[in-house]
Amino acid sequence: MSQNTNANTELTSQYAAQVTSDLERNAKEQVRISADIAALQEQLSALQHDHTVLVNVQQALGLPPTPVLPAATSESATVPTPRRKNSAEPVGKRTRAKESAGTQSRTAGKRSTPKKPADKTAAAKAARPTLVELVRSHLTEQSEPRSAADVATTLGQAHPDRGIKITVVRNTLEGLVAKNQAQRTKQGASVHYTASDAAERTATTAQDEAPGEAE
Repeated sequence: MSQNTNANTELTSQYAAQVTSDLERNAKEQVRISADIAALQEQLSALQHDHTVLVNVQQALGLPPTPVLPAATSESATVPTPRRKNSAEPVGKRTRAKESAGTQSRTAGKRSTPKKPADKTAAAKAARPTLVELVRSHLTEQSEPRSAADVATTLGQAHPDRGIKITVVRNTLEGLVAKNQAQRTKQGASVHYTASDAAERTATTAQDEAPGEAE
């Protein structure tokens, strides 16, 4: 009877350990995915902002709205239809129609030229770093642990146009911790973060200074 009791106890302990491990892994995965979603949401917001700016620039330059690709394809497919209807017209009328079409094409080409500055602006904005890159770079530059509020305040002042929120920054920091790109320490009721490479540099410096102090 005692053997069955011991076997059941051991089996229960194994299941408990497995469940605990699975819960920890599940929680870390949730944090990582939440950080990725937050980063993607920020990229989407940036793209939507860029689209609004480009539309405003387009309207300010007096350019016609840019057609969607399927609409442009359907319009181009209907071009041969009027040519077949006009095939019975005199040569003079067809010639004048071709000249008019050529003039309109050249005019449209000239009006589309000012789009280049807008394209450059969009490319410059698309090249700006993501929030994950900003947070990781900020931690790397710091010599002391930083809280999520400190990171959000500093980045918000440096990038006021991005509308950085502390909740998104905290999720991003937890995502970096899950990827072993940052370390989390608890100081009382506060949680602080340090870049992994920054923590390694601090430990190396302490080891280098230890022999000198011993002397």
